[in-house]
Amino acid sequence: MFIQTESTPNPATLKFLPGQAVLDMGTADFPTADAAGSSPLAQRLFAVEGVTGVFFGTDFVTITKDDGVEWDHIKPSLLGAIMEHYQSGQPVMGADHEVTSGHAEHTGEDGEVVGQIKELLDSRVRPAVAQDGGDITFHGFDRGVVYLHMQGACAGCPSSTLTLKMGIENLLRHYIPEVTEVRPVA
Repeated sequence: MFIQTESTPNPATLKFLPGQAVLDMGTADFPTADAAGSSPLAQRLFAVEGVTGVFFGTDFVTITKDDGVEWDHIKPSLLGAIMEHYQSGQPVMGADHEVTSGHAEHTGEDGEVVGQIKELLDSRVRPAVAQDGGDITFHGFDRGVVYLHMQGACAGCPSSTLTLKMGIENLLRHYIPEVTEVRPVA
């Protein structure tokens, strides 16, 4: 098994490409070790000292490290953990894992606008963000303001504010006049 790595715009996050499917569809975010209970692979990765976050896409694993740890010191252990997991035959996710779109549900009179927002996110934004090892999902819409949740390499990335304001906000405002601003949520 040959696992490739790619840097991301976030220096604390590295993207691992195991050369096989990670998830059949969707994404899974584990911002803490406590959240990793439903994933044998995430648990294995959090066992490596210095790991602070794990994120799965369809064909990649994004790992975030503590600022006090160097990639050169933990990368071999992470590669070993990913390889061991795939050789063990265990599933990436436990049987209780439900695949969702990642977007929050929205009810109310803005349903048509929210549908357009989600469609643009799915077709234009999420594929590009996945290339950098992250994901951005819809969280809410209120009086022209779109609230988005950033995951994986996007969470805590120094360039995420620029991506939100200059990229996503401009895109949404261009296609959907009701959108006036985009804000991140934790």
